[in-house]
Amino acid sequence: MKRKFKCLVILLVFSFIPLITINAYGHGLGSETFPPVDLNGKLVTLEVNSSTNNPEENEDQQISISLIDFNSKITLRDVTFLIKAERGNEFLFEKEFQADNGFIVFNFVSENTESIQIEEEEGGNIFGSLLGLDTRMIHVKGSNLSNGGLYKFDVTILTAEGYSKKLEDPIVFNSGISIAQTKNHQIMDPNYDLQNIQTITFYDEISNFQYNPDRKEISFSMPFEWNLDNINQTSVVHEELVIPKTFGDLLVSGFSMFVNDVKLSDSIVTIDDFFADRRIVHFIINQQELLKIFNEPVNQEGMNFLVTPNNNGNQYSSITENGQFRVLVSSEPQNLKSNRDAKINFNIMDVFLKNTPISVSYNFSMTQNGKTIFQQSGTSTDFKEEFNSLEFTIPKDITGIVQINFENLDGNDLARTSIPMVIDRKDNQIDQILIPEWIKNNAAWWAEGQIDDDTFIQGIEYLIKNEIIVIPATQRETIDTTEIPEWIKNNAAWWAEGQIDDKTFVQGLQYLIEKGILVV
Repeated sequence: MKRKFKCLVILLVFSFIPLITINAYGHGLGSETFPPVDLNGKLVTLEVNSSTNNPEENEDQQISISLIDFNSKITLRDVTFLIKAERGNEFLFEKEFQADNGFIVFNFVSENTESIQIEEEEGGNIFGSLLGLDTRMIHVKGSNLSNGGLYKFDVTILTAEGYSKKLEDPIVFNSGISIAQTKNHQIMDPNYDLQNIQTITFYDEISNFQYNPDRKEISFSMPFEWNLDNINQTSVVHEELVIPKTFGDLLVSGFSMFVNDVKLSDSIVTIDDFFADRRIVHFIINQQELLKIFNEPVNQEGMNFLVTPNNNGNQYSSITENGQFRVLVSSEPQNLKSNRDAKINFNIMDVFLKNTPISVSYNFSMTQNGKTIFQQSGTSTDFKEEFNSLEFTIPKDITGIVQINFENLDGNDLARTSIPMVIDRKDNQIDQILIPEWIKNNAAWWAEGQIDDDTFIQGIEYLIKNEIIVIPATQRETIDTTEIPEWIKNNAAWWAEGQIDDKTFVQGLQYLIEKGILVV
């Protein structure tokens, strides 16, 4: 009879010393240690560790498995592992492996192969170096294996401390470990132009990513098994959004998350603004929140995420370069217009005092392309209920993106930050779109290099002029270019494969019209 032990860890931790773990917040390093079990009178435990050099670049993922004496912390010798491995719902392999030191490492490599290939070699690696062991490296090659995701391992111990010593009752460990998977999503926003948002998932693969510029909402989907066994095995589901600080609409002070139309507690959301060029929004969904979704009479087909700004999306947040102050900013009216009065409301808070409003000196300015539109200096209030306000008129020749700047806070030159905002906001006018299905073939051929740029452009121009493709009117800029950005070709490929919708594809065509590449 086999003895079975099951554990599934989603929030990753890293172990420098066996059986002692610290929280590493899930950035591609991880460890799972099972409770000790009896093996012929000796307490043993199984450790499963994961690592990658750079999760954001989707480099090779490594997962190690070792059988360890619980008391001496030494790996057992002459261990035979029978390992069945899956990634998500994809079966990878089931195979026996012998390990003289009771320690084995799997290196998952992305290659275009028709089936999973396994190559074995002896050698050192990061795990072996930490434990002082010569280990066996097993290269597992297949499509998209370096992209991370949820790996499941059924590990059966067949022999230990002697290859001839077969266990009468093999021990089975059921383990699951999640490795960070990063995807880039390029968005053509009507006001902020081309923006790149990253999703980082520590559970399973993200799909159906969409951005709604009118509501400033992000949606995406992910597989998930909605049953009590799976929920009980899931510590947390950890998702991240990486948003560039050039994308002013998403520098809001807070977000709310819905899963399958169920609003989750705002406490699951943490915004990390301590980067010069980006903000990282963490969503840590614990078991209590998973059970809340499970108990609602809603669609239980995977996880359908909706991320939406709170405060109606009209309060923006930024942290100064020295990390000392957080500035909250809103405007009246919400959509600023040229040749109109504007009112900027703000609060300056001390990060080290738990975001308490503080009275400090400041220099405020609104600028565009280095030109100062308005500036004023003063001292902020420390009243929680009272915002600071600045009123002025926006000149009639100012339109587009401007920078809201706070500098020299409390006399510190490094206490400065900027928030991009829009004057004369453009509406998302892509409402009525007509694109025949067969045109996707043309887009796919172009993306694959079967037709050249000129042929693709001429074909699209003909289709628009003859109203076979119908898109909203688009203004053309005065400066022309003949170079087609690479992201347009990527969009065409993704649209042909159904990974992005018609609106996103048309936004790319509108960009080509604006730049004078498409002439209609």
